[in-house]
Amino acid sequence: MTVQASARSVTARSAIMRAAERLYATEGFAGVSIRQIGEAAGQRNKSAVQYHFTSRDELVKAILAEHAEAMEVHRLAMLGRLGEPGEMSTRDRIRCVVLPHIEHHIDLGVPSWYGRFLAQVVVEPALREYAVSVHLERPSLRRLYDATRGPVEPDPGRVARREAMTRVLIVHMCAELERDLASGHATVASAAVAWRRLGDDLVTAVCGLLGALRADPS
Repeated sequence: MTVQASARSVTARSAIMRAAERLYATEGFAGVSIRQIGEAAGQRNKSAVQYHFTSRDELVKAILAEHAEAMEVHRLAMLGRLGEPGEMSTRDRIRCVVLPHIEHHIDLGVPSWYGRFLAQVVVEPALREYAVSVHLERPSLRRLYDATRGPVEPDPGRVARREAMTRVLIVHMCAELERDLASGHATVASAAVAWRRLGDDLVTAVCGLLGALRADPS
């Protein structure tokens, strides 16, 4: 009985998370109630969402953590192939930051909702900082950012702005492509090609952005 109850609980949690991700991605946070999420997840109990997650923020954090862990698998595999971040070229370090996002989106299939969901989260004041920290606390990404920053950073504010610009570019371009693919009836194969093309473009764009921002303004 305990095993059956646990399996039902896992299934219910997953259904709630997927329903919330889709609704928040398409309707935004202001347009979605906890009741709507429960109904979309097929939960008869009106308190099911609160039972499993206690609050909206805890539900969102669970979704973010699940995706961050999936991307960490891709990033660790890349680091295993390419070696220590401090010994990589700048472009390879940027690839290790960007491409795990891309491969994770490919894994999600078509349609997916995470890109648009994340774009909503990062502009939600109560959730933005958590969305940033849940990724940066991953060991692989922390190693990459530390290597990218270099040994001496005289202007921490400028570093923070560079990292914020990089995040905005990645998050919102992924959301744009996800929206286009969802509305265009893309196949799995064509979607993978489109994602990898975006990944290459993002790597080039981030390399150019960081290079320009590091240049002597004089």
